[in-house]
Amino acid sequence: MGKKSKKEKKVKGAEKTAAKMEKKVSKRAKKEQEDLEALIAEFQTLDAKKTQVVETSCPPPSPRLNASLSPHPEKDELILFGGEYFNGKKVPTFLYNELFVYNIRKNSWAKLDIPNPPPRRCAHQAVVVAQDGEQFYHYKDLWVLHLASKAWEQIKASGGPSGRSGHRMVVCKRQLILFGGFHESARDYIYYNDVYAFNLDTFAWTKLTPSGMAPAPRSGCHLATTPEGNILVYGGYSKQRIKKDVDKGTLHTDLFLLKAESSDKWTWARISSSGVKPTPRSGFSVAVGPSNRSLLFGGVHDEEEEEDLEGDFFNDIYFYDLAKNRWFPGQLKGPKTEKKKRRRGPAAKTGCEGGETEERLPPSPVEIVKEVVAEDGTIMTIKQVISAPELELQDPESEDEEDGMGDEASGQQVEPCPRSNAMLAVKHGVLYVYGGMFEVGDRQFTLNDLYAIDLHKMEEWKVLVEMDPKTQEWLEDSESDDEGDVEGAEGGDEEDEEEDEEEDSDDAEDEDEVEEDHPAVQPDEKYTDYLSRTEQYWVKLARQKMGPDAKEKKMVKVGHAMAKAFHEGSA
Repeated sequence: MGKKSKKEKKVKGAEKTAAKMEKKVSKRAKKEQEDLEALIAEFQTLDAKKTQVVETSCPPPSPRLNASLSPHPEKDELILFGGEYFNGKKVPTFLYNELFVYNIRKNSWAKLDIPNPPPRRCAHQAVVVAQDGEQFYHYKDLWVLHLASKAWEQIKASGGPSGRSGHRMVVCKRQLILFGGFHESARDYIYYNDVYAFNLDTFAWTKLTPSGMAPAPRSGCHLATTPEGNILVYGGYSKQRIKKDVDKGTLHTDLFLLKAESSDKWTWARISSSGVKPTPRSGFSVAVGPSNRSLLFGGVHDEEEEEDLEGDFFNDIYFYDLAKNRWFPGQLKGPKTEKKKRRRGPAAKTGCEGGETEERLPPSPVEIVKEVVAEDGTIMTIKQVISAPELELQDPESEDEEDGMGDEASGQQVEPCPRSNAMLAVKHGVLYVYGGMFEVGDRQFTLNDLYAIDLHKMEEWKVLVEMDPKTQEWLEDSESDDEGDVEGAEGGDEEDEEEDEEEDSDDAEDEDEVEEDHPAVQPDEKYTDYLSRTEQYWVKLARQKMGPDAKEKKMVKVGHAMAKAFHEGSA
């Protein structure tokens, strides 16, 4: 027998290490799982008291992330399930198993209470299958929501994946294909790159064993089905232990194809794509758009600097053409202008003094709104008013000309603030973006706003539900907070209220300052030239908003972002 190659030994060693880690994680998680199961059982006892379906109108759902948002297969509705909310305290992180329905035509929400719901959860997966089933998978359970009868059903099927979060699942022909994910306990974690298939006809799980080089274990990747019935895997996130209490994260940017050779034979292949690829990120959200295109929205790119973790959040869209294997960024075209024609002849003349040509009012000014996140978490609104040039009077006998500049100014150019872990759904070619989160320093902001954009036109975002960042709750755990709870447990409420009122008034003053006139952008002036000329102004404005305790580096960063937003609005 020949000696084993170094490569084979390395692969065997990696497999052995992974097996040990999985066993270690499973053992340490057993007690935690027992505690969680007891808590879940308590919630299920409360849910069991529900005996009938109750649908009630309600305001928009509370802020959350890692929920699922799915389009109704037959009605103009979106279905929101589960999710989580973190307010800064180590305990608790709020988990939900609420079911909400958003009526697209009426722009209204309704809460649907159905007996026997799944336990509370987040970071699960939901897909829509014909005719009226919606699948939710998490832990080790599989649930169907029958939309026609409004009933939950738990599917009992053995041989499925181990309990995990951050996995991805898509429909491929008559199967659900599940890939990746992670399982984390208090001290250990493990990432997966295994593949499972759930047959929608036989209700049976099968673990697939594809040939070829598989992607590295990961969670939160982009999973999509190609027109040929293959599975595309892009990006994702994983981390590994470097030493005790020190982990190193990896943002994956590779692209793999899981090809179906036959019903039970699959092959992995790493492929290259063309076009403009997304910048490295994690926490992005995905959806299937029209014309064989999947899309990617938002996300975050974390940079570690000594003990600080700085994150750059995104609100851009990237499309992937599944047929052409090509990436391209989604670019807003702006709203189309209504075309008008000048009148010719006598109708164009006024009836006063010598038949002078009718004077036309100049176009209305364009108001552009940009949002920049400050150090304290406040979303600063930069409002910019651009006066449209007055149109020259022309001879009434001149040729017909298009005139729509005034109409273009009728609306504000808005967009979702940068975020990660948002919920996406596409219905009738319209992309809906709900909630998500962003971080500023050690503080997390969880959103419940709702935006929509027509993917066919790509003209502008529409705000369906606005989010007021001042309503955010943050109860940060710290030693100073604990001391305050003990030493100042009695009294002090009136002082706190007065301080809050002062802060609110300061915020209002700051907002007024932000809306003042900013240094104008000169004709054809590049951003770099504009920044070098006005940098001190923007950094000073950022300092006023963020306060004296903010880091200089962060103030400069926010100031530059504000300047860039203003410059882009002037282009």
